[in-house]
Amino acid sequence: MTAIRILDRSYQGEADFWKVRQFLIETYPITPTDFNWEIRRWEGWHMHNIVPTHTQALDMVHLWETEVGQLVGVVHPEGRGDAWLELHPDYRHLIEVDMIAWAEQHLAVRTDDGKQRRVEFFVQEYDSPRRRLLAQRGYEKTPWSGVMRRLRLGSQPLPKVVVADGYVMRLIRPQDTHDAQGIADILNAAFNRTFHTGAEFATFAACAPSFRADLQLVAEALAGSFAAHLGFTYDEANRRGIVEPVCTHPDHRRHGLARALMAEGLHRLQALGATAVYVGTGDAIPANEFYEAVGFTEAYVGYTWRKVF
Repeated sequence: MTAIRILDRSYQGEADFWKVRQFLIETYPITPTDFNWEIRRWEGWHMHNIVPTHTQALDMVHLWETEVGQLVGVVHPEGRGDAWLELHPDYRHLIEVDMIAWAEQHLAVRTDDGKQRRVEFFVQEYDSPRRRLLAQRGYEKTPWSGVMRRLRLGSQPLPKVVVADGYVMRLIRPQDTHDAQGIADILNAAFNRTFHTGAEFATFAACAPSFRADLQLVAEALAGSFAAHLGFTYDEANRRGIVEPVCTHPDHRRHGLARALMAEGLHRLQALGATAVYVGTGDAIPANEFYEAVGFTEAYVGYTWRKVF
């Protein structure tokens, strides 16, 4: 049997953005849940900014391809000092070690004291091969975890849409400056941030290929401010719904607003043909109790693995 030859190369910008996006769509049916990124997350990393940033990733993303140009692996960060592997499962035995080594060389950052370097990977608990490989290379499992939840849109009834008195549910007007700033304000308030702006949301809405205004829901207080927001993405090729973000303003919690928006979004995704819906969350107990109550009963847990060297 002729040995398969895999070549690695640097990321070239917008053309490769689309190539990676298609790779994520094509590998979804042949990989476990949350093994590779979903398209909304890939688009958001590039486009949830004041301007689209295909070029910022040139020295942070690396590709592995067969001799005929078939993409089989991608390494990239999301934040500072982290690395993510997108892999075709048929080729991981050939390239995974090289991908991790590339991340260690190119994506590691200095520790706070400046004396060492560190790099992190998020690994699902089901992925025994990667956990063993990282342990062999000196990584340690940290307490920081994340959960991917899945809801099958089967025969079970979906929750009813009930909006609390004093609020109205509506769709976002993505190019309306008031609405764009409203999304930024609620993201900042809900997640205790300060950096979101209306301009970055407007860019994402205009440029992200999977953005659909008919899947972007808000609960609006009668005074006109946004009280809750849920965004939904539909991966039509895989009939998969993705929920991101999920947020309620601290001043408007415990009114069932997120539940109402989730119910409406699930009905819309089902009408489009989705067979399953996914939502990623951390390990906060109230959030996970909410998702379970809505019907996200299948959970996949992962942890951050860190190496300091």
